[in-house]
Formats: sequence, C-alpha cells, structure tokens
Amino acid sequence: MSELIDNSRRRIALLEQAIRGLHEGEPVEAVKARLRELVGEASSAEIAAMEQQLMADGLPVEQVRALCDLHHEVAREIVRPAPLERLVPPGHPVAVFRDENRAFETALRRFAAETEAAAAGRADLPAWRAALEPLLEIEKHFARKENLLFPKLEAHGITAPSQVMWAKDDEIREMLAALRGALAVDDAAADEWAAVAETVARPLARQIEAMIDREERILLPLALEKLSEDDWIRIAEESPRFGWALIDPPPEWSPAGRKRGPAAEAPDASALPADGRVRVGVGSLRLDELRGILAVLPVDLTFVDRDDRVAFFSEGERIFARTPAVIGRKVHLCHPPRSVDVVERIIGAFRRGEKDVAEFWITLGGRFVHIRYFAVRDGRGEYLGTLEVTQDLTPLRALEGERRLLDWDENGDRK
Repeated sequence: MSELIDNSRRRIALLEQAIRGLHEGEPVEAVKARLRELVGEASSAEIAAMEQQLMADGLPVEQVRALCDLHHEVAREIVRPAPLERLVPPGHPVAVFRDENRAFETALRRFAAETEAAAAGRADLPAWRAALEPLLEIEKHFARKENLLFPKLEAHGITAPSQVMWAKDDEIREMLAALRGALAVDDAAADEWAAVAETVARPLARQIEAMIDREERILLPLALEKLSEDDWIRIAEESPRFGWALIDPPPEWSPAGRKRGPAAEAPDASALPADGRVRVGVGSLRLDELRGILAVLPVDLTFVDRDDRVAFFSEGERIFARTPAVIGRKVHLCHPPRSVDVVERIIGAFRRGEKDVAEFWITLGGRFVHIRYFAVRDGRGEYLGTLEVTQDLTPLRALEGERRLLDWDENGDRK
C-alpha cells in the first residue's frame, strides 16, 4: 500500500514539474513525451492534486486557466476516459451530465456544418442561428455543475479543478454571447461571416468539445471517487430546479434500498425563547412568520458571515440560483474566478470599516438587476458579515404617473 502511495506522490510531483515547464515556455510535444516516458498513466485524482498543488504554491488561477488548453492536451496523453456508462445507472447525476454531453455533441455536428458553410462563403444565416440555439442550453449544464457538484468537491478539500473549469465555462459563455450578437446582424457580407466563423464559431465549438472531454476524463471520474452516496443523493434532489440541457427529465435515481427526499425540517425549539418567538429589534415574530416574510420580500438575500462563509439565503423566486449546498461554502468559491478579487476587496473594506455599501447594476436576460452589498455590524460597530441584496428593477423602472391606495383593484395586480 505504501508503495502505491509513494508512486502516486511521485507521479503528482512529475506532473507538477511538467506543467510548470509549460508555464515557462517548454514546447507541448516535449512535455507530452517526457510525461509518457516518466509517468505513463495518471488518474483524474492525480491531475486534480497536481492542479491543487500548483495553486497552493502561488500560481494564480487565471494563469492556470490561460494555459488550461495546453494542460488538457497533455492530460489527454496520460489519462484514460472513464467508462461512465458502466459506472453509474440511468438517472444518477453523472449519467445526466454524460447524457447531456452526448446531446451537445449531436448539436455540435449540425453547428459545425453551418459554421463550415459560412467559412466557405455560403452562410445560411437562419440555419446558422437555428444551429446555435441548442448550444445555449449549456447554461443549465453549467449551473448544475457550478452550484451542486463544485460545492461538494470543495467540501472534500478539492478546489483547484472547479476554479479552473468554472473559468473555462465562463469563456464559453462569453463566446456564445459574442456569436449570438454577431448573428443578430442581417446585412453582413460573405467575407464578414467567414471571419465570424473563423474567429468565434470554430473556437466556440473547440471549447465545448474540450469541456466535454475535461468533464469525462477528469471531473466526473474524480467526483465519483471522492463524493459520498449522500452527496450524490443531495445533488440529484436539487438538480430539477436548474432544468436539463437538451434531454428529457431523467428517471428518478436513488441508491438501492434508500428513499429519496429529505425529512421535513422542524424548528430547533431549544434555540428559541420559551414563547417560541424571535425578538427582532422592535417586536417579535413566530418562526413561521419570519420565514414567510423572508419568502415574500421582493429581493434576493444572501448573508455571508464574519468568517466569509455563506450562512443564509432567502428562498422563493431568485435571480441568482442558490442551493443548500452553498451553506458553509467560502464566499470566494461562490463566484467566477475573475470576480473573486473584487468580492474580496469589498468584504475587506467592510471588515476594516472603510465602506458600508457597494452597489452594481447589470442587464441580465432583458431584466435590469440591481445588486447591493451591505456591511452588517452589531451595536458596537463590530463587523458581523456581508448582506447581498439583489432586486429585479425592470417593472419598477416601467412605472409612470401614480396609483394610490384608493385606486386598488383586485384585478390590477399579479397574483
């Protein structure tokens, strides 16, 4: 057993040394040849451990991301794809990711045909747009991966692969948005469409193909090795809220002899006063009243405690998805890698007492979204945490004139 562990450690060290060579400019073919000779084969866990060590040694995630395609090219030489279809039954979260990947490959073939026609000067714009549309469904795939799978890996101490893959997913998002914007133009010349095919559409297809391979060669086998049965049950239970990409809803899965569905949560009576009411400044509320109020507020609330861990989020219709898996997660792991630095600077300014509010506004899917961060402090001004408040202001910005209380009509408001 000790010999196996020593061999694994040796391979991880050799992998790290080789990838550092890539970052220092060593040719890819030379690195691949060296790894074939010295390492032979490596497991997905060893690849993850190598990335983890690189980042622990101070290599920024953005630098790892920038050379991720080269890492992937090298990994293809020494990591065999896992036979996922034989490892998990239908309906298992890994089987769902795999089935979606097969659907993406089918969509990519049609998309590639239209892209090559455009590259040859024969762009059929309606057909190209129609071929792109199924690929936009990849957001559902990303959302389940980032909100359900990554937190479970992080809970097992594995953070590097998810950070790098999230950054690569964001590249695909940007490419999809860029291509969708380009194809919204109706009057471009044939050579302009050829340029779009060359500079945007072909790279997009390559990145989606690489994403599929990274998932099935590294991420999903790693998750199968590290996650517990309970982890997979929770992922399966929370998946439907994000939807499925290009596939029908999968059959319900649960391990043999186990029933799906969490037990209903009962309030912890020992944590409440004797009368069962929560004192909230002026007045008090029953726990069910407090929950009801939080559920109907026209804002999304997320609270990050003084230790920078997500402690609470409001339920109901949310703008940004949250799942129970996020509770206890370090806040810097809840954001795309490129925005982590800004989030940490905001929280740092709150913690030092330099700022109390930070706000932003974006357009998201045709909605005008206002995002505010507030420093939460106790009566002595001590920092308790950060509250994120997100609101869709689209209907409010459309208001004109006035409507008074006496003008209310039961048919005039949404249900």
